[in-house]
Amino acid sequence: MAKQTDSNLKSSTFYQVFPRQHSEKQNFEGVKDDLDRIKDLGVDILYFLPIHPIGVKARKGTEGSPYSIVDYYAIHENYGTIEDFKSLVDAAHQKGMKVMIDIVFNHTSRDSVLVHEKPEWFYKNEKGDFANRIGDWSDITDFDFGQRPVWDYLIDVLRYWATIVDGFRCDVAPLLPIDFWIEARQAVEKVNPNMIWLTESVHYGFIKYLRDLGFDCSSDSQMYEAFDICYDYDIFDYMDDYLKDGKKLSRWLEEIYRQEMIYPKNYVKLRSFENHDQQRLRSKVRDHDHFMQMVALMFFLKGSPLIYGGQEHENAHYPNLFENDVIKWQKEQSIESFIKKLAQLKKNKIFVEGNFNMHHSVDVAVLSYTYQNQFLVGIFNLENSKEVEVPLIDGKYSNLLNNEVIQVTHGKIELNHQPVIIDTTKEHKK
Repeated sequence: MAKQTDSNLKSSTFYQVFPRQHSEKQNFEGVKDDLDRIKDLGVDILYFLPIHPIGVKARKGTEGSPYSIVDYYAIHENYGTIEDFKSLVDAAHQKGMKVMIDIVFNHTSRDSVLVHEKPEWFYKNEKGDFANRIGDWSDITDFDFGQRPVWDYLIDVLRYWATIVDGFRCDVAPLLPIDFWIEARQAVEKVNPNMIWLTESVHYGFIKYLRDLGFDCSSDSQMYEAFDICYDYDIFDYMDDYLKDGKKLSRWLEEIYRQEMIYPKNYVKLRSFENHDQQRLRSKVRDHDHFMQMVALMFFLKGSPLIYGGQEHENAHYPNLFENDVIKWQKEQSIESFIKKLAQLKKNKIFVEGNFNMHHSVDVAVLSYTYQNQFLVGIFNLENSKEVEVPLIDGKYSNLLNNEVIQVTHGKIELNHQPVIIDTTKEHKK
């Protein structure tokens, strides 16, 4: 892991914003109007999908993908101006939140500024035409990172934005040379040494697919050489398998625990159970209770939780990436107070410094952290079990999420539909 990584990121709550879909205004002002509510959720870091103009050539849908970028230095005209964006960043800073933007350096739109000005910088297919390496990304064309000027230009882009924002979420970063990212980080640190670096690391199957095609693609372990935080796509398929078949819960949880051994000691994972590329979590769970258990588990796991705008209102509709598809805010289904409590709990130093362990993984996830004299236990009844064995001595405890009294008898507790988090001392550890 990058030596500069701030361990406190493990206690930070991220909130993902797609400005086109976030409000009826569909611009920066609409997001700015919502900052008080977002801050009240307990959010530490706002992460914006790409904010640049979108290509017209080979555009997907009516509005196009924000990942098909025309100009890295420009702002999408529908969102506002650079001054509007800086004002939004300032407003977030005044409320104690940091701001990150999406960095998309694998490719540009097929009618980007650079395609016209520097056509030699781009990957070409066997016919010599502009092309992309990934089949269904037909609205973009890939850079050729074998060309040194490409590195220099893109590092300059990063230097520019590092004077405005607090971090970068780097799109499909494993497809770019890891040496590029290492050099880019070193260069950016001279401008802003406190930048947060988040990589959209990719699914295992995608890594294998690209390598089989003859392309390079870095694993999560490699990405930690340059980045602070990796996505949890290494285990995402196991979560989806579990949500389709409850008998596969233990496999998913075991893969989560395996991260403790295969990544650097101070690794940070982004715990995002939904985002702009994935279907809403609410559409994949059984019911409200199952959803609440999953959200609580997401916050309890080691790493940084991410809320995708709308998740806090149990939104099941997946916003279309290529069309106008404004989020329908469902206040009657709000779990904002629940998320606020989880985000507050996440600030406990035990989530940063504690040793993470797993005690039970069949039907119920029983996890814990140990730090100095503190022992924190999370119990998540994901498959409607009646009871479960817990690593606590017999006695009465309080559920931090709702103050319910939890009775441990013969090393077990009775379960209901509520997630349970108990904070105690090591003397109560079984």
